[in-house]
Amino acid sequence: MKYKALLFSLFATANLFAQHPAIHFEIETDQPCQTMDYFGASDCWSMQFIGLWPQEKQNQVADWLFSTENHENGQPKGIGLSLWRFNVGAGSAEQGEASQIASPWMRAECFLQADGNYNWNKQQGQRNFLRLAKERGVNKFLAFLNSPPVYFTQNGLATNTGRGGTLNLKEEHYKNFARFLANVIKGVEKHDGIKFNYLCPFNEPDGHWNWIGPKQEGTPATNREIARAIRLISKEFVNNQIDTQILVNESSDYRCMFDTHMTNWERGYQIQSFFNPDSTATYLGDTPNVPRLMVGHSYWTNTPLNNLHDIRCQLKDTLDKYKVDFWQTETCIMGNDEEIGGGGGYDFTMKTALYVARIIHHDIVYAGARSWQWWRSIGGDYKDGLIREYSDPTFLNGEVKDSKLMWALGNYSRFIRPGAVRKAIIAKDNQGKIIPEGDTDVTGLMCSAYQNTDGKEVFVMINYAAEDKEFTFYQRNGIIKNWTIYRTSDKDGENLLPVGSIKNHEKVVIPARSIITLVSRMKTKISRMEKRNSGAGTWYRSFSVRKSV
Repeated sequence: MKYKALLFSLFATANLFAQHPAIHFEIETDQPCQTMDYFGASDCWSMQFIGLWPQEKQNQVADWLFSTENHENGQPKGIGLSLWRFNVGAGSAEQGEASQIASPWMRAECFLQADGNYNWNKQQGQRNFLRLAKERGVNKFLAFLNSPPVYFTQNGLATNTGRGGTLNLKEEHYKNFARFLANVIKGVEKHDGIKFNYLCPFNEPDGHWNWIGPKQEGTPATNREIARAIRLISKEFVNNQIDTQILVNESSDYRCMFDTHMTNWERGYQIQSFFNPDSTATYLGDTPNVPRLMVGHSYWTNTPLNNLHDIRCQLKDTLDKYKVDFWQTETCIMGNDEEIGGGGGYDFTMKTALYVARIIHHDIVYAGARSWQWWRSIGGDYKDGLIREYSDPTFLNGEVKDSKLMWALGNYSRFIRPGAVRKAIIAKDNQGKIIPEGDTDVTGLMCSAYQNTDGKEVFVMINYAAEDKEFTFYQRNGIIKNWTIYRTSDKDGENLLPVGSIKNHEKVVIPARSIITLVSRMKTKISRMEKRNSGAGTWYRSFSVRKSV
């Protein structure tokens, strides 16, 4: 038998069981799962103001979000987001209170003007953050919009007014809408040097918040309306030699992607509608610039806890059936996230951070997400921002504060880089018996493993429990000599803090309510002196060393 597994376990012999933790992890290096693309967040809606603050404060925010540099002690300066999501506004900001959107923070400017000309001085704060992201190494950008420009909508607004679940776009403006998007892609690249690699023309078209309005920019749409618009956008992109990928369809609920949760067939069964060739009216699988990729949001599917698993498995089964990849492009804390008190009131602690880390784990491991993105990078007194802002009355200055939520995301975004391959994990007890889905204990340990394109291994461990936990590891086909350990916890300063290193075969103690990420520093093969052949197969030397991290 040929072994190709990197094994996170201690060699199990009867006289050592009493000393060993109850769980051992094996990373199956010959069983690659999905290739990871990007971790990201959006500029909504704060960057239109934060991007006009004094430069040193902009730089601090940008360092937290985008930097891949370290402090002198090796602690990361930021969480190293690899994709930045830009909100293309529809013009509610120019309408002011007439937009029927109460909060100025939720209104957005539009490049297109009423006279048909484009003003490339609009959305300046957001564009400043495009530049700051690029300066810190971000080279993938996603443009999304909630509504067509107000000049094209049926009600002259960027928000729906209870018309039902149909697209707020006049029949005669479908082609104009496509042309607008092409002009935005070309215009931002020309004026800012930023290429939008991806475009999402529709945001939560199945979302009921879009149906009742007005709250913010947004519009519902049926699958047929979406397919019609995307075909026209694709044609416009081809005619203008734009290679930006058009993404489908930013569903507000995973269940609408494979079923009809709180909607009907016109807005549900989205995977089947867009990527089953039998769906002739809505099929987009042969449309230029449209990858075989669905994007959706993980709102409303996190409680009760069995939903975390079951809904994502159903989603993955449907994606696999139609050979479609998946990105999770938006989530935050909502009213049904009762375990942490719902979305109201900002939380700087590990309470929200661990809750979100559990969602990330399930989206990646069970839904097969290749990209994972948070909603707002900066927010107010609500659990929707990685960073908390405190603006002055002018909105043009203020203060910002980081959170454990941001650094929890950093355990993934900072160390799992684009192109990394996720590896399956097998968990075993001290008797060598496999623990079904032992990589996921929703109230205890949850772990996932990755290999970056530079060969570095990454192992993320979440401890949701209120007590310390132990695990062990070793390697059969070679020894990773050193792992650097980064820890995020409620302790001051423990934000991806390097807390030491692990050598081969050491036992790890992960503190209660914390996240650690182990990153390999050196890889060598097992020497002949460490390896012996026996009648039972290949035996590998093992050590038992306790290491608290």
